[in-house]
Amino acid sequence: MVFSSALFLFGFLPVFLLIYYSLPQKFKNHFLLFASLLFFAWGAPLFVFFVIGSLILDLYLVRKMEQATVSKEKKIFLLASIVLNVGSLAYFKYANFFIENINELFSTWGAGAVANWTDIALPIGISFFTFKKLSYTIDVYRQTHRSFDSIANYFLFILLFPELVAGPIVRYNEIADQIIDRKDKETIDHKLSGLYRFIIGLSKKVLIANVLGAEADKIFDSSFQLINTADAWLGIIAYTFQIYFDFSGYSDMAIGIARMLGFTFPENFNSPYTSQSITEFWQRWHTTLGRWMRDYLYIPLGGNRVESNKRLYFNLAFVFFISGLWHGASWNFIVWGCYHGFFLIIERMFLNSFYGKIGKLPSMIITFFVVMIGWVFFRAEDMGDAMRYLHKLFVVDLHPTHQIYLIDFYVILGIAAMLSFMNVFKFQQAIEKSIYFNFYSNKRTLILGLICYTLLILSASAMVSASFNPFIYYRF
Repeated sequence: MVFSSALFLFGFLPVFLLIYYSLPQKFKNHFLLFASLLFFAWGAPLFVFFVIGSLILDLYLVRKMEQATVSKEKKIFLLASIVLNVGSLAYFKYANFFIENINELFSTWGAGAVANWTDIALPIGISFFTFKKLSYTIDVYRQTHRSFDSIANYFLFILLFPELVAGPIVRYNEIADQIIDRKDKETIDHKLSGLYRFIIGLSKKVLIANVLGAEADKIFDSSFQLINTADAWLGIIAYTFQIYFDFSGYSDMAIGIARMLGFTFPENFNSPYTSQSITEFWQRWHTTLGRWMRDYLYIPLGGNRVESNKRLYFNLAFVFFISGLWHGASWNFIVWGCYHGFFLIIERMFLNSFYGKIGKLPSMIITFFVVMIGWVFFRAEDMGDAMRYLHKLFVVDLHPTHQIYLIDFYVILGIAAMLSFMNVFKFQQAIEKSIYFNFYSNKRTLILGLICYTLLILSASAMVSASFNPFIYYRF
């Protein structure tokens, strides 16, 4: 069940909110946990039992770690919890990939398959809730925050449905106190802010991302011999904006639902396509993942505080190799992660100095171009398709095309580009602040209410009339 589905919008969410708001305060968390389990079970009923079992075992390990008085014992339980979580993720997400590559390697040597394997189904959201479980373990170990006394609160932290499937990745120390008590945030303004944020996110997903995605899919799924260079560029430009509005829209919906329930989730996007370097891009794109990688992987490796540049470059390369692998069990994602790691390294070597000389606008254009080329690896089905698509981008192929693009597509593409780069101007920042964070006067409430009501009607109409409604990050 995704947020942009009719089932969720017209069924699950209104029924849930109606019951949630009518319950006494002491029962709200229990009902929220029940709804989160139902939400997860809807898409993966058999995996609910695995998830519950792993949560119970992990909670036991963390409590033993916290109770241990000897440092060595604490580290043993810490390691056991990490192995449990990383091992589960590796088994479900990467076992098929590993076996396939082993068999392919041996087949190149003339041998047959060396391992027989039954394909493993991937539990929805496993990458996201695994990182949350690791955050709980590590934060308790570091004494950033003490563990939950209640098993129900621990389950709720991991399974909280607004960010269960696709984030933002909310770390334990950021939300622990809110799970225990959030009465001060259950205000009309907070609920209105959440409702507006949800509708805006839904509009970004349904009215922009879906339209661009339909055309991008036509191009990427075509035989590359049938498209020309202009088609190829149009396809990757459309996908570049699709993935941004798809994922940022979903993050907005998650943040919005959370606010309606009294939670404050961290922001996940901040106009990433206005970045003037790849380093800045990762401070603006999927920021909760970037901060997780920084605090739980990059800094423990030594971060920037290392004795040599070689070690610094290794740390960057390793973190982005893991980031690419985290996104999916495919060489495409690994190459995509290493591609970004490569640019982070050369920026520290010389590219940042070059950016400083050429100014902000050229730096932003170059960075956007680098990011867009990287999305080819993210979107293509395999490395062969990625290389063929890149070849099509950079050869001059002007043969007549059979692709037909509707005027609606060009209009939405223009709107997407405008919205993506508006943050260059200060007035967009003022608009975002007035919608998302400022106090709601009667006038502002009326204006935003009318705008969001219109967007909701348009989004609902598009959802009902269209069969194309993918969600890119749902598979991660």
